[in-house]
Amino acid sequence: MLIFGHRFIESEKFYKINLIDCIRKTPPSSSVLVEFNENNLEIINHLRTNYINFALEVNDITQIIYASALGCSYILVKKSLAKTAQDLAQNYLFDSKILVHVENENEIQELALLGVDGIIFPNAIIKTFT
Repeated sequence: MLIFGHRFIESEKFYKINLIDCIRKTPPSSSVLVEFNENNLEIINHLRTNYINFALEVNDITQIIYASALGCSYILVKKSLAKTAQDLAQNYLFDSKILVHVENENEIQELALLGVDGIIFPNAIIKTFT
């Protein structure tokens, strides 16, 4: 299981952006996080075109499918979507890894038993909005 943002484990940070210009504020070789919605398609396409590692934050099954098709490295879901997202990823052999938002360590065991690819704590996400 991948673990991002836990106090015991050093891990990469995800830089949440809402404008293409915000990419300049992220460190080289970092992961960019974008909320999936139609308004952000220009940002997503820019990330893809420039081979920038990125994650998409999604809210439903359709967005999970789109996120995989768009070639993101990580798909971030809420706990309520964890099992469904992981099942889709395994069934369709996604290249993207499924990460579940968690608030505390008590959730790790449950998500491990569901077989999710990884978890992400809030302190792994740095907002770089302008």
